[in-house]
Amino acid sequence: MERKKKVGFYEFTGCAGDLLTIVHNEDYLLKVWNSAEIVSFRLASSQRSENTPLDLAFVEGSITAEEQVEELKKIREKSKILVALGTCAAFGGLQAMYSHKKDFLTRFNSVYPQKFNILKPLDSKPLEAYVKVDYYIPGCPIDFKVFLYNYTRLLNDIPGELPSYPVCLECKWRENDCLLLKKIPCLGPLTRAGCEARCPTNNLPCVGCFGPYEDANISSWLKIFQENNIPLKELEKKIRLFWGVKANIFLNKIKKQK
Repeated sequence: MERKKKVGFYEFTGCAGDLLTIVHNEDYLLKVWNSAEIVSFRLASSQRSENTPLDLAFVEGSITAEEQVEELKKIREKSKILVALGTCAAFGGLQAMYSHKKDFLTRFNSVYPQKFNILKPLDSKPLEAYVKVDYYIPGCPIDFKVFLYNYTRLLNDIPGELPSYPVCLECKWRENDCLLLKKIPCLGPLTRAGCEARCPTNNLPCVGCFGPYEDANISSWLKIFQENNIPLKELEKKIRLFWGVKANIFLNKIKKQK
């Protein structure tokens, strides 16, 4: 009988929405559970075996404290494959929207004026800032279908794979009217697909929560924004909302074409 792969699910700073997405898909949860030996999944079981070597580790949340760095390194050391689960783990998330600024302690102390004796806070960063990440499954929260597709592939020693197209294509498949043509600021052309265009389908502009699509047609998208007299600061605010440390890369590309 073939040995089941050992899998662990872990969370750091975030809302736990990605792991909850997995837990709340009751129809598939037992299949996810029974297809591997789950040695750690705090939201689903109180039984944990933290010293067991892992074939796969799925980690959600950004790193915002020194003790988290050490814990993450331990997970990396015992795991053959480490997957960043969700936008916080992949890019830093909402809590990294000001990562381009250098006044972290000033901002932190303005919110938490008392000193922390339990942990030492750090400016929010994605997992890759501290360890090697093998695969990414972005989303805020993740889409369960994208997770299940990659989970199945990785369990069978097949590389993980994300949609290689922007949210705009999912909009077309759903026959949605283009919000940009209605002069509604939308990040669909710049954002990686995987959400099934959940926001534009409900007549809401894409906010980029699945992270940047690397081959985005920036010039065409920027032209529409310029024609509608939307200032660059407004674009920057939208892009920084979810993209964290990746935002600077795209903003630099935009400024070069402006």
